[in-house]
Amino acid sequence: MDVEAAALGGYRSRVPRLRFSLILAGAGASLALALGSVFAHGPAQVAELAARADRELVGSGVTARFASANRWLTRHPTLSGGEALPDAQRAALALKVARLDGIGGVRWAPRDRPADPDARADKPAALHCQDDVNGVLKARTLRFAEASARLEEGSDAVIDEVAAALRPCLGSVIAITGHTDGAGDEAANLALSQQRADAVRTALIARGIPGEGLRAKGWGSARPLPDLELTDSANRRIEFEVVTIKAVDPTPIDLPGAG
Repeated sequence: MDVEAAALGGYRSRVPRLRFSLILAGAGASLALALGSVFAHGPAQVAELAARADRELVGSGVTARFASANRWLTRHPTLSGGEALPDAQRAALALKVARLDGIGGVRWAPRDRPADPDARADKPAALHCQDDVNGVLKARTLRFAEASARLEEGSDAVIDEVAAALRPCLGSVIAITGHTDGAGDEAANLALSQQRADAVRTALIARGIPGEGLRAKGWGSARPLPDLELTDSANRRIEFEVVTIKAVDPTPIDLPGAG
């Protein structure tokens, strides 16, 4: 190999390293720009979100805190206060805040609750999605067209409230179960209960609840409500259970979506 070829070979061997270094430098510059944007605009953005949340919560006794436990600003506010409010009203307030443009999701702070002898021993105290969903369904009902999986008019608002109540538990496995009364053919009831559970799952996904955490199951008339006749229409229902709970961990101004 002559001197010129050796020199050319050495030059070529340095080109990939040079390109790699330029790529790293570009990535570092992009990260620096992103962080600069966060620290330049993040506080103002969060302050605006906090002001809008305060307007939605005025007079309720509920407050929204836009800072994580380590004091980083976040677009995932923690709601607190209003412990005496009905569960359905708490869910409605959470929905109002969650619907604000720029909000990444809401959660409730731990709160004191009366002792419940039927509560599961392993249920975390910090999140009460199950209670909030139950509160929604005590006050409102998901209604379907007769012998159909089509949600009737008015049920959209109920799904909105259920989605808001479940949003603080994103990362959980949430069971959606469909039930019918005992009238008619049981095979048809089983199929209908599955279709209705699937319809609710689809509606929740459309509202931003991740599908991978939603499990839909139809039971037909196999699980009637206690003390009710099998043919009682109250057995036609949708139930939710938060099987496992994993809180959302916010990041500084919730990168990389901050802007």
